[in-house]
Amino acid sequence: MRLARIAHPDGVAFASIEAEGEADDAAQVLEIADHPFGTPNYTGRRWPLADVRLLAPILPTKVIAVGRNYAKHAEEFGNEVPADPMIFLKPSTTVIGPNVPIKLPRMSSQVDFEGELAVVIGQPVKNVPASKAAAAILGYTVANDVSARDLQRADGQWGRAKGFDTFCPVGPWIETGLDPSDLALTSEVDGAVKQDARTSAMVHKVGELVEFVSSVMTLLPGDMILTGTPEGVGPIEAGQQVSITVEGIGTLTNPVQAG
Repeated sequence: MRLARIAHPDGVAFASIEAEGEADDAAQVLEIADHPFGTPNYTGRRWPLADVRLLAPILPTKVIAVGRNYAKHAEEFGNEVPADPMIFLKPSTTVIGPNVPIKLPRMSSQVDFEGELAVVIGQPVKNVPASKAAAAILGYTVANDVSARDLQRADGQWGRAKGFDTFCPVGPWIETGLDPSDLALTSEVDGAVKQDARTSAMVHKVGELVEFVSSVMTLLPGDMILTGTPEGVGPIEAGQQVSITVEGIGTLTNPVQAG
């Protein structure tokens, strides 16, 4: 099932997307009455996908990101792969949806894109073992862990560099029926492929990440874990467009603007 959050003629709602065949232009959007967790309660209202605007598919209480979870990405920055997952937080105010501009902060001269698979939590969990992690997951979406690389180097920690408003585009929707173990992930800037990898190259797999993060903090419905980025990250500039595609989910596209 594809779960989305939409702006429709009467407001904002969660919805499921039902495609007739493979063409998105034939898809119908079915409004969900309350929230997307558990069995959806539909209102009976529906629209063609082309008649609604896709928003960030979830508004998390927190975004937990994982650093250096692809060996070749760690290598391209001259870093070792940590024995345990390296986690950091991105504020909820970094989250934006498809087609919303990434705004470059004036205090930074190098802002990089980082394409990632994101895990969306479906129920409150604490200390969940990796073997049971799948039951705690609502689904998966596409994310861009935008990073002010120069500030990251200058600060020696990542709070400011990763925390600017608009620095966590996610979408276009949440895919619930997905095996995340070996998916193609590509990132393009103005149509040029910059990242081309598979999630099977993750050092710490999805179940391990849920286990580790939930041993540190309680995860709530809608919280997101960004699972790390493969090699090939690089700078973006105002006027460019970033598109990240994860196999089985879709493509997240955002323009880049000066802040």
